[in-house]
Amino acid sequence: MSEEIERPSGAGPSKSDRLAGEEGLSSSEVAERVSQGKTNANTDVKTKSISQILSEHTFTLFNGINVGLAACVAITGQWSNMLFMVVVICNLVVGVVQEIRAKRSVDRLSILTQKLVRVRRDGKTVQLPPSEIVLDDVILLAHGEQIPADSIVLSGTAMVDESLLTGEADLIPKAVGDELLSGSFVESGTLVARVERVGADGFAARINAQAKTFKPVESEILAALDMIIRVGTYLLFPLGICLFLRTLFMDGSTVNGSILTAVAAVVGMIPQGLVLLTSSVFAIATTRLAHRQVLVQQTYCVETLARVDTLCLDKTGTITTGKMEVSGVLPARGATDSQLCSALSSIVHANEEDANETGSAILSYLSSQGVPAPDPPRRSVAFSSRRKYSGCVDSSGRALVMGAASFVLEGEELARAQAMTQMRDGCERILAVCEAPGFQDDGALLGGTSETRLLGVVVIRDQIRPTAPQTIKYFLEQGVDLRVISGDDPQTASAIAARAGVPHAEDYVDASTLDTPEKLSQAAKEFHIFGRVTPEQKRDLVHAMQDMGHTVAMTGDGVNDVLALRAADCSISVASGSAAARNISEIVLADDDFSHMPEVVAEGRRSINNLQRSASLFLVKTVYTAVLALVCIVAPPYPFIPIQMSLISAAIIGVPSFVLALEPNHDRVSGDFLANVLAHSFPASAAIVVSLVTALVVEHLGFMSFQQTSTVCMLLVTIVGVCLIWRISQPLTPLRRALIAVVIGIVAVGCTVLSELFMVAPLTLTMIILIVVVGAFSIVLFNRLYDYSLHELDSGRLARLASRAEEAYEHRKEASHRR
Repeated sequence: MSEEIERPSGAGPSKSDRLAGEEGLSSSEVAERVSQGKTNANTDVKTKSISQILSEHTFTLFNGINVGLAACVAITGQWSNMLFMVVVICNLVVGVVQEIRAKRSVDRLSILTQKLVRVRRDGKTVQLPPSEIVLDDVILLAHGEQIPADSIVLSGTAMVDESLLTGEADLIPKAVGDELLSGSFVESGTLVARVERVGADGFAARINAQAKTFKPVESEILAALDMIIRVGTYLLFPLGICLFLRTLFMDGSTVNGSILTAVAAVVGMIPQGLVLLTSSVFAIATTRLAHRQVLVQQTYCVETLARVDTLCLDKTGTITTGKMEVSGVLPARGATDSQLCSALSSIVHANEEDANETGSAILSYLSSQGVPAPDPPRRSVAFSSRRKYSGCVDSSGRALVMGAASFVLEGEELARAQAMTQMRDGCERILAVCEAPGFQDDGALLGGTSETRLLGVVVIRDQIRPTAPQTIKYFLEQGVDLRVISGDDPQTASAIAARAGVPHAEDYVDASTLDTPEKLSQAAKEFHIFGRVTPEQKRDLVHAMQDMGHTVAMTGDGVNDVLALRAADCSISVASGSAAARNISEIVLADDDFSHMPEVVAEGRRSINNLQRSASLFLVKTVYTAVLALVCIVAPPYPFIPIQMSLISAAIIGVPSFVLALEPNHDRVSGDFLANVLAHSFPASAAIVVSLVTALVVEHLGFMSFQQTSTVCMLLVTIVGVCLIWRISQPLTPLRRALIAVVIGIVAVGCTVLSELFMVAPLTLTMIILIVVVGAFSIVLFNRLYDYSLHELDSGRLARLASRAEEAYEHRKEASHRR
């Protein structure tokens, strides 16, 4: 297993050090530390910079090839033949704008959630951003405030929530000399502390440092596109150069004419529109999700989430709200509900100014029950991490106390309280409410616990998100395996998972016992609930499930989740979580509502299923253009010029693909993307190649001129293309019928009204006969091959073939990288 980040430890400051340091640093001391770089800057994982985004989208193989082709066309001065660059520019703009928009949204969340810290400087208290804190600064912390840097307590006591760092929900008591970790929260009490570690030396920053590099994009569609473009690139240059040389030296063509012929062939082999379509479809998906308060930082993760078969849930922030709720108020024998609630009301209202999550939960419960606020108390006794209770002396002089039963009761009264808590389900916290003789000056009970009398118990538990059970049910219905990975006690995590409806919640394990990689891998197979999991173990569990062939999504909100979020195929965080978790995640739920996840899956399904259907149109052009270029090297001329390819691309590919790609489609994603695309594209490619070769043979026999052959070839491609659109549009709807009519109309306008622009020749009898006969044969051939391909797809043979091709491509790419 990977090396773990050790929790810092060290002796606290001496009493003299504490007394000397509470006035804080002087201005000169601060300036000295700033000059030495001892500041608290750069502690979080940052989003990509705009220059990084621009670089990633600009310097790609796809863009490089097209710019090179455009430069070749520019040499000829035929600017109209550079229309293909519009697609390239649009694709660049769509990708850059979408990612910058997501970056700025997440950055705004970081700014909005950042709070100022109270710091002692020159004997005065000032408020500063966490990044301006320096080493040895004295900071003041109170209830609800986040600890900005690793520190040592100088004075005061408090209960601290370290769940964002460790995942453990239990509050940790802190007193003089104890260490405070950056990223944790003060739940109750007040503290004065001195900063011991800043910047990259802090505990949270050291975890974040392992996630500084950005996650690589994991996308089957992107991988397929990359393979198509790269394989096409291997064919582009030899075919293009050979076609150029053949046209120039053997056919007597001019240099400009030879360049245009070669560029037309090469442009046809590059699936430009498919790249733009994919970017546009996912950009539209992310825009739709943004309106639902879902921020998508990497567009292709929408596809990944739609393919996820294992979802790892962090308990806090996803299943639970992070808040507490009262699940029961049980009066003891001899007491009534109203007496118990009245005592509770007196205690929590007396300490309302410093109410922690438990106090807030009780206040909310009492309000819902209509319990009136009591008269002002004579005395309040704040919660103490040492005493484990809080209390008050109410307006009538009665002393009341609430806390852990073993700290406020003993003997027979303690046994009564324990008997009342047998119903505890593993995720509940039990507090005893008692009457006491009174309190000493320091808050200790008069007469100790032997004199207290039990009034009842109040049961507190984590609050389950109202939408969590419904969301979990959705994923179960979709065949997604759910795992809960928490730093909390495994029994508590199990009980909460059971309440939320997670199946196999009884199968839990304490991850502290998984001390070898073998044990952890075996646990990943057997268990569904993991408790006391370290940040490194979360990451290793994700890797173990990926090694088993699963596509894993991870949800999390804390620094302790950062490593696992980066390792997952798709990572989801919430706006209220740590900045590090937000910035490393592909998806951020801006309103903290986990119930949006089904909407994200639905968008992914619509995108993938429709793209699979539309991608076949683009791949048809890639295949038949490559084969035709190879044929024309032996038997020229190449029958198309770039502007004619633009008309075919717009009518047969561009318009129908965009319409079909944006239709509603919530079917489950099934099968391999490349196999699905090949099953639909291969029959059309084969039929088009046969029809175009036939047309070229007729030209070589002297029955048609080059321009007439170009026109016939363009119409034959249209005939087969319309047949493919017809087949992939089944079942036909009014929109799809209208789409087919529009496709035919575009070609008709291009061949008539705009015939000069597209260099279309007037139809002759020979051309009409050839179009009718060869077109009819192509339709029959296409349908036969299409039915056969679907049969092969259903049998799985085509998927296995595509998988072997992808594996071979990946092996070659890895070997190339090693070289």
